[in-house]
Amino acid sequence: MSTSDNHQPEPGAGKKIHRRTILGAAASAVAIALVKSSGGQLVPAAVPAATPVAKAGAPVVPADATKVQGAVHGTLGTRSGFEQLKKKPTDTSSRSPLQDFHGIITPSDLHFERSHGGVPVIDPLKFELLIHGMVDRPMVFTLRDLKRFPSVSRIAFLECSGNFRGNKEEMTPQDICGLTSQAEWTGVMLSTLFREVGIHPKATWFLAEGSDAAVMTRSVPIHKGWEDAMIAYGQNGEALRPEQGYPARLFLPGWEGNTNVKWIRRIEVGDKPWMTREETSKYTEPIKDGKIRQFSFDMDARSIITFPSFPQQVEKGWIEIRGLAWSGRGKVVKVEVSTDAGKHWQTARLQEPVLDKAHTYFRYLWPWDGRATEIASRVTDDTGYTQPTMQQLLQARGRDMGGYHLNPVTAWVIKGDGRVLFKPEKWK
Repeated sequence: MSTSDNHQPEPGAGKKIHRRTILGAAASAVAIALVKSSGGQLVPAAVPAATPVAKAGAPVVPADATKVQGAVHGTLGTRSGFEQLKKKPTDTSSRSPLQDFHGIITPSDLHFERSHGGVPVIDPLKFELLIHGMVDRPMVFTLRDLKRFPSVSRIAFLECSGNFRGNKEEMTPQDICGLTSQAEWTGVMLSTLFREVGIHPKATWFLAEGSDAAVMTRSVPIHKGWEDAMIAYGQNGEALRPEQGYPARLFLPGWEGNTNVKWIRRIEVGDKPWMTREETSKYTEPIKDGKIRQFSFDMDARSIITFPSFPQQVEKGWIEIRGLAWSGRGKVVKVEVSTDAGKHWQTARLQEPVLDKAHTYFRYLWPWDGRATEIASRVTDDTGYTQPTMQQLLQARGRDMGGYHLNPVTAWVIKGDGRVLFKPEKWK
């Protein structure tokens, strides 16, 4: 079996361990733990509290954990010091370490971030959400008001529409498309609030406005508000993290992250889009013949192999290829994996549960023969859409297409020595 997840075999791994070896080690441990007292009797020795491990920055470990009292219980749980999971920040965003996850739920502290004016500090006791415009009863809702309505929870992904980078070999899944994460979101359906205020029958759009320094605003078709939009105040069983919009945010399952306005303070209902900065000069895509595509809300189906990936290294033998797949238009129905640079494709196994507009984990067991090759994945959703190659995207949109809504099939190059590198995608 090949190694995985950066874990290398210990010295002697795979060798038979004899019973006398185990007993000998146990006897040595007892001998170390006992010394003679001044009266000549054997008494427990003072066991060193800890000895440093070889890896720099890792926690110190005791010589024998059974001889040292463990840490006392605290007010907050902590991640093991051996697990160094981190987001990768820039001035405007912070990417999730997709290659380090074992399932479909992103830990709240590792959820990707994207902001336009930094993270505001908002007192939940002073929070207010105004809904006005083409409504019968303009209303202001406090956080307490929102929590008094029937609540809902759903597991769904969130993704930035600019979630693709792919110009060099030394890139991890986090580097390539780490601007996506998944959580259990809890809140009140926007349709509940719409019924409360009474939406005018001729209303077709609403404007969502945030409380951040950028005063982020986006126009959203009214049908999305009626279908599955939420005003979320919970994430993974706790209150939203500040970076995710505390104390409340708009959540639009499957739609580009920019429309999911955080720190929401106002919703205005109208009969046309507002043409704000974020939907005119930004978050639009050049396409063929000098045209610009606007209001491309849905996040197209995408997949990525997270193991093996850079900078991991594999060995000849059986390898479980695994990764994530998702679609903003519905459920993942099939993920295919190629182990010969796209010549042939095999169906991967989908890990249950397979949810609507949600990350889905996939696995494919592959016997690597040690020869250099390329591996890749592609997903098909329940609308029949299949993840395209970069060449197919170029044919459809033209070489001058912008950096939004790029979801190409991505490949990893496996060298003969087991090194794994990303296969760069250049389109400009």
